[in-house]
Amino acid sequence: MSQKGKTIKIAPVSRVEGHGAITIQLDQQGNVADAHFHVMDVRGFEMFMQNRPVEEAQRIATRMCGICPVSHHLASAHAADALYRVDPPRTAKMLRELMHMGQLLHSHVLHFWYLAAPDLLLPDTGPETRHVVTLLQKHPDVVKKVIRARQVGQNIIEATGGRAIHPVTAQPGGISKPLSEEVRDDLIAQVDEALAITHELFPVVRPVLDKVELLDELKTGYLGLVNKDGNLDPYQGLLRLVDHDDKRLEEFPVKDYLKYIGEHVTDYSYLKFPFYLPRGWPKGMYRVGPLARINVADSIHTPDAREEFEKLHDQFGRTTNHTHLYHWSRLIEILYAIERAKELLTDSEITSDNVMKEVEIRGGVGIGVIEAPRGTLIHHYTANSDGILTKVNLIVSTVGNNGGMDRGVKTLAQRYIKKGVINPIILSNIETVVRAYDPCLSCAVHSINGQMAMQIDVKNHLGERVQVLRNFE
Repeated sequence: MSQKGKTIKIAPVSRVEGHGAITIQLDQQGNVADAHFHVMDVRGFEMFMQNRPVEEAQRIATRMCGICPVSHHLASAHAADALYRVDPPRTAKMLRELMHMGQLLHSHVLHFWYLAAPDLLLPDTGPETRHVVTLLQKHPDVVKKVIRARQVGQNIIEATGGRAIHPVTAQPGGISKPLSEEVRDDLIAQVDEALAITHELFPVVRPVLDKVELLDELKTGYLGLVNKDGNLDPYQGLLRLVDHDDKRLEEFPVKDYLKYIGEHVTDYSYLKFPFYLPRGWPKGMYRVGPLARINVADSIHTPDAREEFEKLHDQFGRTTNHTHLYHWSRLIEILYAIERAKELLTDSEITSDNVMKEVEIRGGVGIGVIEAPRGTLIHHYTANSDGILTKVNLIVSTVGNNGGMDRGVKTLAQRYIKKGVINPIILSNIETVVRAYDPCLSCAVHSINGQMAMQIDVKNHLGERVQVLRNFE
């Protein structure tokens, strides 16, 4: 079909968690004048977590998402530990991190193989066949292995978190559920199986992992956690911010994030746009997630993940800005999650009963940060002397990639749409840049100081706009 001077809308964007839309504005020649990515869901977790006890936040926060509840559970626990000034026992920290590795494994496998792989392995198909069911028909053995690998991640979460979805065990001061030796031994066997499966699956997608021309090259900053040695550590550490050319911009403790990170808002999306404060918006735009973590880290300490890490950097340089490489980075982190899980499970203290410290209820501020599968996740709590939350601020992982998704859809729309010629395959290809980031849109939309920027278009019976009501300037 041909469209000129029209607005094209893709709604909802498919194969992502939550609901988003892409709007493409064509000029009179049928070429792309502008395009944006929109998220208009309203979910006010920052508001309704207020006036609740700090120790309830860990359970409330998991309800933001059924795909990455562990990330919110653990970021909330980190914030509560900081607020109550308690350092959990070593075993509790290991069990929390093990839960996190299960989260990385199951979430990355889910996104890469169920949601993104159809873009990589079925690129010339339309939306009616570009999905996991077609993959199952064409590659049944691959999909069966994928299902098993994801199950291992879910089993790790259930063993450490009490439930595979919406875990409940992380609390201020530690974790409520020790790990038995029997369960530990079973999980070791499962992670060995998951590692073997992952190595078997790599060759299936290896030919398309480095086809960077499939998406855009966007020169931004990158934010992620590193440990004291500068290596990848999705669980804890310092926040490092690097530029698109590997220049180190900042490295700071998580409690200082407000000195470096600001949030920009627009009238076309409820997702905020984080940025590096000294540069302002939009020059200070940065990205988060697997590619960002691979770019900010000096290395990875686990052997198989390190080998893939070095292959990527040998081929594309120390810092790469190709959005397509989010896919390769995600596979590297699958390897890391499995290898790190094995290290934790074979530590002699993992089955200790020393998993909780007593906490003293007090007021104050606590900031918790963790690397969720989709990127850097910040929970910032303020509580009164009774331990009741009075203020909550969340910078959710997907928000960190909002600028990248917004710019990416315009880049791809301008590449694929010429002279008003549009078809389903073109629209599916434009969506791929959003899926590369693995956004969790239901997590990411929250209120700004209790107020959402909202516009209501009042239309008559002919569909003509007769009035616009908005609560922002």
